[in-house]
Amino acid sequence: MITVCFHGAESTGKSVLADKLAQEFGCTWVPEYGRTYCEERGTDLDMADLLAIAEGQAMAVKAARAGHPKLLLLDTDQLMTAAWAEMLFGEVPGELTAYPKADLYLLFTPDVPWIDDGTRFFGKGPLRSRFAALAEAVLVRAGVRYMTISGGWVEREKAARAALTTLMATKAVWPTK
Repeated sequence: MITVCFHGAESTGKSVLADKLAQEFGCTWVPEYGRTYCEERGTDLDMADLLAIAEGQAMAVKAARAGHPKLLLLDTDQLMTAAWAEMLFGEVPGELTAYPKADLYLLFTPDVPWIDDGTRFFGKGPLRSRFAALAEAVLVRAGVRYMTISGGWVEREKAARAALTTLMATKAVWPTK
């Protein structure tokens, strides 16, 4: 099973593209549990909420893995929750970095317009840039493989599709975990 996580600042096309590419590749994708959590409970979050979101995401991923898909796309994972923790509270609990990691992270840059959907926080210039930098820093600290996805909507889609196609073609030569 190959796992790819879409990662990065809010409103960069991760959810829409994960859904679209999952349909195109005929694979399983796991939506962002944090969105559902915030829609149901509101966006006044504390660290306990972030830990609950991380665990909810883990349970959704576990359920998806049970189907043994060849390719599993994650709209997010606990490393993104770690970026949220650092942005909101200035600290990252170890639990958030202890979860299993994806084979590849696609880091979406904030170079497309921000769209407020009622659950987003950091849409204005310096905050959005800071959050994007924290999201990348979390990946670097975790030592995971990632590639940057940037440009307009069409360019993002092409780059993500190419990354998935290449990954599917070359995964067989990677060392097993």
